[in-house]
Amino acid sequence: QVQLVESGGGLVQAGGSLRLSCAASGRTLSDYAMGWFRQAPGKEREFVACISVSGGSTYYAGSVKGRFTISRDNAKNAVSLQMNSLKPDDTAVYYCAADLYGGTSYREIRSYDYWGQGTQVTVSS
Repeated sequence: QVQLVESGGGLVQAGGSLRLSCAASGRTLSDYAMGWFRQAPGKEREFVACISVSGGSTYYAGSVKGRFTISRDNAKNAVSLQMNSLKPDDTAVYYCAADLYGGTSYREIRSYDYWGQGTQVTVSS
């Protein structure tokens, strides 16, 4: 069992930055691909970014590519999402998720085995 806890959300003006963190307990994350998803009010949860088990590959949704950076620190059992040049459309609850061994379906919610409770990110215009 893996417990994931997100932190770092908050209110920021458009153009600003936030860094989200996801801390894991219960098991090491070294066997898991890690993803970030988000869900805005009235919308479905959507893929944001993923990092492979090794950390050697990263993947991004087109809407955040070039602005967001996902990283992992297996020694700290944690994953981060650096978000720059934030836009009001980035407003959502952000969730981190763990996918045992990873795979090619990293954009799909059903691929992930564990989820955090989410952290709210609000970007004002």
